Amino acid sequence: MTSTTVARNVVTGLRDLGVRHIFGVPSGGWVDYMEAIRTTDGIDFVLASHEGGAGFMADVCGRLTGVPGVCFGTFGPGATNLATGVGGATLDRSPMLALTDEMPAPLRGRTVQMGIDHQALFAPLTKATMRIAADSATDTLAEAARIALSGRPGAVHVGLPQGMSAEAVEAQAIGAVEADPLPMPDPAATAALVAAFAAAERPVLAIGLGAVHAGVQDRIAALAERFGLPVLLTPMAKGMIAEDHPNYAGVLFHALSDMVGQTHAEADLVVAIGYDPIEFNYESWMKDGLALASVDVAPIDIDRDKHPVAAEVVGAIAPALDALLALPAASKRWDLAGLAARKAAMFAKLAGRDGAFGPCAALDVLRDVLPDNGIMTCDVGAHTHLIGQHWRTPKPGTQIMTNGWSAMGFGLPAAIAAKLCRPDTPVCCVLGDGGFLMTAGELATAVREKLPLVIVIFTDNDLALIRIKQEKKSNPIYGTPVRAEGTIGGPSLFGVPVTVARDPAEFRAALVAGFAADGPVIVEALLDSREYDDLVLRKDKP
Repeated sequence: MTSTTVARNVVTGLRDLGVRHIFGVPSGGWVDYMEAIRTTDGIDFVLASHEGGAGFMADVCGRLTGVPGVCFGTFGPGATNLATGVGGATLDRSPMLALTDEMPAPLRGRTVQMGIDHQALFAPLTKATMRIAADSATDTLAEAARIALSGRPGAVHVGLPQGMSAEAVEAQAIGAVEADPLPMPDPAATAALVAAFAAAERPVLAIGLGAVHAGVQDRIAALAERFGLPVLLTPMAKGMIAEDHPNYAGVLFHALSDMVGQTHAEADLVVAIGYDPIEFNYESWMKDGLALASVDVAPIDIDRDKHPVAAEVVGAIAPALDALLALPAASKRWDLAGLAARKAAMFAKLAGRDGAFGPCAALDVLRDVLPDNGIMTCDVGAHTHLIGQHWRTPKPGTQIMTNGWSAMGFGLPAAIAAKLCRPDTPVCCVLGDGGFLMTAGELATAVREKLPLVIVIFTDNDLALIRIKQEKKSNPIYGTPVRAEGTIGGPSLFGVPVTVARDPAEFRAALVAGFAADGPVIVEALLDSREYDDLVLRKDKP
């Protein structure tokens, strides 16, 4: 057998899993792994400015490639920094392997500088946590990848005991690793679904992230068309049905959700397909007493005292939809003309308008400039609520947000990862000025990697969502202004040129130039945040 080291087994094992990038901030214990990465074809280390950003990058790589994204943090503060991105992967359902240094066995439980229990730290943030042993490291990685990919995807933590990396061991390979196969739905549960659907007069489809993972976009459109059904989306399911499709009814939870609520308030059954309440729990939008039929890989999480469960199909999603599609075609009692009028009125409210330059107009211009195959990532803030409802999303994966975890600072690292995974695809991100400040250091990562990115910053010097909540309670505005006035900085930041736009024409010109550049650029749109006030944080139940 060929002799090698633990570090090389780990790195070649990750490479053979399909991993192309490992994101992180190195430590002394990581040096042998770094050398193994340097001398192994097909895998690279990407130095992040902060471990949290590294976690977000790994999350997005997992989403876009279907291969677990990989990130690394060292002892103590490295691991706690990394934890923000790791929790994001778990609650946004992205496959990830989160690697950290760990104390060698004799020092575990001792009082040691930077020493905390990483297994305990990551247990509530991951699907599983484990550590390698010298002679079985690749087996551990394969098991971690299987868990990360199976069911609802998520993060798995793998500890790398310090001092083990240079140990001589036999070379080990990793074969193909696949998610556990989903069970076929129980026939009785499928029959209950078909019966409930057939009896309903106005069923509505509610589509979640699980449907994206299941790849059932065509079945959902066919089901809506065959029976004349409105289709609701959660924010992370954007792209599962086109906004101009006659059955599209809007996005739950985001801007003008009160208008979306006028549709689902008329329903007598919610047929939830891959619906994940991590984005928005059922009780927050379904009228009391409204029945639910669920098709998902996981059991329902709902208050059954408020909502009768007409059917619960757990397992592979496609076969249950095929059972519904086998029913004779017959339109349900929905007024699709009324739905179209309501949708048109909603989009009219979201369109850019004359007067002060606002976020709606900025999104209109960006959508016009970014090609349909382009990827837009976004951060968390008031602008996210507009994007969720207003941004035209041609297919899943072309708009990337965090909604299960909802961490500010996500947008810029997400765009960096998207560009690394899709180097020939135009990529931009939309950030509020508050969220930008959380991960501004990742500009240096974009420069170092020579990534052509357009970084759009909506500068309104305001944490608008919190300010709006303060004003709704008649509280003074306190602690939410980002700065008194002005822009984010000078003509460049971390070597990235900044162009300031004060109106739609300037913004368009800056974007066109930005997408033609050969490196990262910042386009700062100076906006009036008061436009958000009448659009976001609306009641979800009429």
